[in-house]
Amino acid sequence: MSKQPISTPVIRRLPRYYRFLGDLEREQVERISSRELAQRMGLSASQIRQDFNCFGGFGQQGYGYNVTELREIIGEILGVKSNTGCILIGAGNLGKAIAAHVDFEKRGCRLIGIFDCDPLLVGTSTAGLPIMPLETLDRFCEEHHPQVAVLCIPKDAAQQLADKLISLGLIGFWNFSHYDLRITDPHVIVENVHLGDSLMTLAYCMHAPSEQK
Repeated sequence: MSKQPISTPVIRRLPRYYRFLGDLEREQVERISSRELAQRMGLSASQIRQDFNCFGGFGQQGYGYNVTELREIIGEILGVKSNTGCILIGAGNLGKAIAAHVDFEKRGCRLIGIFDCDPLLVGTSTAGLPIMPLETLDRFCEEHHPQVAVLCIPKDAAQQLADKLISLGLIGFWNFSHYDLRITDPHVIVENVHLGDSLMTLAYCMHAPSEQK
């Protein structure tokens, strides 16, 4: 694997490769060329080869890629079998939907705890886990050592809670709070998710002058 820093666009394409290769496996496709994969994904064959070369290159000239082997390699790069302990904070509608419909274990994480401060939610369950009171968070982290937090909380609470979680040993945040976390620790990774941004991008592309599309 290359020791050079991998660019963010390449990293963001890796899950998409993994997903498309999973589709190919389900179709019982055993081998595919970069050209065929590019056609399916709406990329260029050279882009795919350049991306894979960032990690040492895969496949053989004239043979293409073994679909199962390539998916396993990309899965290893993504850490899909790392089984990292994950907690979710904020069990409202969005939090419940994420807990119920995101297959954490197939994406490198294991959801082990859900927390909320709403007494009407505490004591109920979602995704097979009890919703615990936020005041038990410190003890839970000390006992179970989660590394990732999913934040589905109001934006005005996000930064303070993230700082607290970092002090408890968490190093990854999947942040749906509509607030871009300011983290200075280089070992802490943040993925800020703004669903509304994606919708507005769609709206722009639909209404932009044709010469700008």
